[in-house]
Amino acid sequence: MKKAKKWILLAILVVVVAGVFAYLWKQSRPKEVKYETKEVVVSTIQKTTIVTGKIEPRDEVEIKPQISGIIAELYKQAGDKVRVGDAIAKIKVIPDMAQLSSAESRVRLAKYNLENARKIFERDSALLQQEVIAYETYEKSLLQYISNLEELQAAEDQLSITRDGVAQKAEAGFTNTIVKATIAGTVLNVPVKVGNSVILSNTFNDGTTIATVADMQDLLFVGNIDETEVGKLREGMRMDLVIGALNDQRFSATLEYIAPKGTEQNGAMMFEIKGAATIPDSVVIRAGYSANAEIVLAERVNVLTIPEYTVEMEGDKSYIQLITDTATQATERREIRTGLSDGLQIEVLDGVQEGDIIRGNKITQ
Repeated sequence: MKKAKKWILLAILVVVVAGVFAYLWKQSRPKEVKYETKEVVVSTIQKTTIVTGKIEPRDEVEIKPQISGIIAELYKQAGDKVRVGDAIAKIKVIPDMAQLSSAESRVRLAKYNLENARKIFERDSALLQQEVIAYETYEKSLLQYISNLEELQAAEDQLSITRDGVAQKAEAGFTNTIVKATIAGTVLNVPVKVGNSVILSNTFNDGTTIATVADMQDLLFVGNIDETEVGKLREGMRMDLVIGALNDQRFSATLEYIAPKGTEQNGAMMFEIKGAATIPDSVVIRAGYSANAEIVLAERVNVLTIPEYTVEMEGDKSYIQLITDTATQATERREIRTGLSDGLQIEVLDGVQEGDIIRGNKITQ
């Protein structure tokens, strides 16, 4: 029994040793190297650049009051659509006491001067009929009377505007107390509330913004491009817009503005660009959406192309490994001339033909 166990153990040992030697022998043999193959094809290559920016309306207008006062009513809020002339807010005039006193004094003086001019005019009219004075004297008193009459009307209008916010003889429906939209579009912002004080613009103040209105049917892509690429841009170039907030939907645009002067940003000189965006009416775009614009800097149509990683560089020369036998993957190192590259594919100007097979990367076993 013991002798049988010894023979069994010996047999097992022989099998293990033989297996080890077989494995080592197999590992010591040279492995067959396989490469992927790529075909020379005819295609289109585009060299593009990506510009980061945002979507803005072309026309965005700040609506400001024509008089100072207090917001009495608001008729519109952000998001509302407006047409030219639509009422946005109503202002209650709070007269400035100094201005009101000055306007009242102007009216009193104008009335006094008009009364004197009227008496002189009536006297000269009678004297002219009696042929006591020359017509020129009469005409002078007439013109002075008309001038004083117009001054009174202007003074009364100024008093009315100062006190009530509207001239006495204003056209029907016209009033400075109603703030109206000056363009058609969408109300983007209403930064005031009922009860807020507002002032009209003057030499020292821009005035209070009642609302911001923009035409959201006419949108622009606005971004900045580096100085190393701005020289490759031309107005009229096609742009493809990708808006992340809309699940990366793509829209077309046309480059229409390139800033003539750059600005330094984080140590780099950047130039502002703008492109007219084409957005379908069914898509809702909000001002300020972030977007990326892909701009085609150069394009080659119907040219021979190969994967750029298959090109071997040696100095200023380019080579590829042309497969001469597909069964054995025997190759011939051939010099080529290359053209435009998009980073993945590269144009081949000379050295290969359509349908040629070239060697790619090594296939991992």
